[in-house]
Amino acid sequence: MRGWWRELAGLVLPGACAGCGALRVVLCAACGRALDGAAAGPVRPSGRPRGLPPVYGAAAYEGVVRAVVLAHKERGALALSGPLGVALAAAVAAAAQGPAGRPAAGPAAVVLVPVPSAARQVRARGHDPVRRTALAAAGRLRRSGVPARVASVLRQARAVADQAGLGARERWENLAGALTVCRGGARAVAGARIVLVDDVMTTGSTLAEAARALGAAGAGPVVGAAVVAAPPGSFVRIRSSTRTEQHSCE
Repeated sequence: MRGWWRELAGLVLPGACAGCGALRVVLCAACGRALDGAAAGPVRPSGRPRGLPPVYGAAAYEGVVRAVVLAHKERGALALSGPLGVALAAAVAAAAQGPAGRPAAGPAAVVLVPVPSAARQVRARGHDPVRRTALAAAGRLRRSGVPARVASVLRQARAVADQAGLGARERWENLAGALTVCRGGARAVAGARIVLVDDVMTTGSTLAEAARALGAAGAGPVVGAAVVAAPPGSFVRIRSSTRTEQHSCE
């Protein structure tokens, strides 16, 4: 079923909450709180790959968050791009500010560059989930006063093996040199704060390869990367003089 038909079906057919199964609602209020972006913060994968920019995540990849991401990506629940976009927008805002909590140097415009999906996956799913979520996040950012747009300038330069079951080193070797920037892509993002975006980060290898490809094309600098979800143990503990916070899924 192609994306347009799924979208139409979502308007006329009763559904169930992707998080808990409650009837006649795409995502109930309780499950939606897991994606409100309140816990957005820095994440650091185990075995951080070379060239990985600072990464910020919105929620831990478990429970409700995992169910929603998979429903959107694999089962074509396109309406979920809205709440996923809310989460991603929070992570993008954190990535654009940087660890000091201040806007990075340079112009105010933020360009979201999605990690590309393989063409065969887009055809099989009927949509590109990362790009769809990025568009929703950019809209959310603009409504909050942040000039943001999406630039899908990355392409796959070669086929890669299925990443499932691969460790950090194997993923890096599998992805090395796999991405490139399309013709004119460097000009399309020139002079903006570039934030790489993806739905889920596991080892960070994909984001590192995306940053490498942009750098090789003369695009940049990449100020950070943002993802909807990351492994629970990758969220960085933030310490201050008054309290200690653990960024995690609600």
